[in-house]
Amino acid sequence: MASRPSIRIARKAHSKAEADFATWLMMAKLGSFDDLPPNAQGFLLSYRARLERMSEAESKAVAVREVYDAYYGEMGGVGAAPELEALATSVDNGVVRSQGQRKPPPARQSAAAPERPAVRKSVPALLIFAAMVALLVAYKFLIN
Repeated sequence: MASRPSIRIARKAHSKAEADFATWLMMAKLGSFDDLPPNAQGFLLSYRARLERMSEAESKAVAVREVYDAYYGEMGGVGAAPELEALATSVDNGVVRSQGQRKPPPARQSAAAPERPAVRKSVPALLIFAAMVALLVAYKFLIN
């Protein structure tokens, strides 16, 4: 099993590879292929060549794997990049970690939660203006 630092590097490299490849692919589709760095252009050219031999999903998976391998080495990973399936089910101190999406935390509830949500009543601007005029008239009356 790979050590903890190399697993961290592998996870970072894989997520960066997925994000970068999706960005490069979108930029190429929008006509900005020439603006991409040379390494990105190389990965996209090999991706396009593979599209003739395999499906889009398979070609994309292979391309992401190539980018992942390159990033793993650049980020300081030692040896060959670990397999992605091994990362998804890695065991750390007897605990298997899920790679699925996490649920959002439940909303905080007050100590005395009412049965129905409180409705905030708005005060019309005309009422506020009338109250301010009344206060000014009362002030002038009391001063004189």
